[in-house]
Amino acid sequence: MFVLKRLGHALIVMLGVSIVVFALVHLVPGDPVRLALGTRFDQATYDALRAASGLDKPLVEQYFSYLGNALTGNLGVSFRSGAPVTDLLLQRLPATLSLAFVALLIALLIAFPLGTLAALGRGKPIDVVVRFLSQLGVSVPDFWLGIMLILLFSTTLGWLPSSGYVPFTEDPGAWLRSILLPAFTVGTSTGAIMTRYVRSSVLETLGADHVRTARSKGLRERTVLVSHVLRNALVPVITVGGTQLAGLLGGVVVVEVVFAWPGLGRLVFDSVSARDYPVIQGAVLLIAVLFLVINFLVDVLYSRVDPRIKL
Repeated sequence: MFVLKRLGHALIVMLGVSIVVFALVHLVPGDPVRLALGTRFDQATYDALRAASGLDKPLVEQYFSYLGNALTGNLGVSFRSGAPVTDLLLQRLPATLSLAFVALLIALLIAFPLGTLAALGRGKPIDVVVRFLSQLGVSVPDFWLGIMLILLFSTTLGWLPSSGYVPFTEDPGAWLRSILLPAFTVGTSTGAIMTRYVRSSVLETLGADHVRTARSKGLRERTVLVSHVLRNALVPVITVGGTQLAGLLGGVVVVEVVFAWPGLGRLVFDSVSARDYPVIQGAVLLIAVLFLVINFLVDVLYSRVDPRIKL
């Protein structure tokens, strides 16, 4: 029942997103095909792109045609390259997925130890230091941190490449070296955000009745911390982690531009610059689907972490 209800909500959301995405082209002042072609304009190319994009049909027919094609995976063709939008998105998706998951792993490795230490040492120097570092991590711009990491590890030390992406299937070692700097850049700011949530969640759980009961039974502090505190503190952290992951999958535009990372964010950035509206439409739809999938998985994880939460 829960799955069916969530699928129903997802369909409603996707229907609304499809309407907004479809309206994107028609809200742009002027002819989007003409704007996209720019100085490359010629009548034959113009007519071919309008026909391929379905813009020569009545508006209502255009929408239902667009919706039907989207349901079958046909998101149109790029104004800039003439390639199918679906193919362009699938080419960029592996780079975005790898960057997002590695960055989230780095963020968790930062957030959980620091947030827990700050909560256990509330009001002590360690708490002040962690809060300062988390505020610093949130405040430092991604592009500045990325440039500094390139200057240190690529230009000065020569340890890591400054740009580019190597698929994991081609060379795992080269993939790891190419992803470390952009993932650390993204993971630092994400970890700083999550550190504050971990600290607040652990503090709230430490004052709960079941934790006091566990301590009164004489359980070791380590057992209380692992079995009773951290597990219950995971629920709000999962929410924040899911939101952060969805945002990363949507494309971290600035970081991808700095490191020439061939992900969805870079694709959307280039498409906006070139006014390639079919690619923008397809990317927005894909990002919306990723958000819905992650939110669904987060809801399922709730019940696994906290048995009191029933689906």
